[in-house]
Amino acid sequence: MKVKHKKYKGFTLAEAMIAMVIVGSTAATILVPFSTGAQLQAEGIRRTIAANLAEDLMNRIVVTDFDSVISSYGSYTESQGEVTDIEGNIIADNGYALFSRTASCEYLYQGSEMLPAIFIQATVIVSYDGQQVARIGRLISR
Repeated sequence: MKVKHKKYKGFTLAEAMIAMVIVGSTAATILVPFSTGAQLQAEGIRRTIAANLAEDLMNRIVVTDFDSVISSYGSYTESQGEVTDIEGNIIADNGYALFSRTASCEYLYQGSEMLPAIFIQATVIVSYDGQQVARIGRLISR
């Protein structure tokens, strides 16, 4: 007597697993450039914000009276989440929460410290989550 074998249509479990591995690896290969692009875009946005924050603080320093710069900004710090706008209000936007900035200003003397200082070296550093993102310096004169 002959045994009849039924022909099943479809995939075996092994075939389905191999197909899933191929689809998964192909999808990963296609999606990696997109995630890298998103990371680069986020980094660019952080650097732009940091440059704007640095320039904002430097402008505040520059417009301060020469004789008050050291007392106001000699060693100035705004911690993470405490970055302020031009009016001194803390910027509440979550996009600024991990930014911090510091300023240091020191007199530069010409020849001897016995002569009055005619320049101030101002430096502003902006950090994002503890990592320095922007740094600008400016020489301020009387």
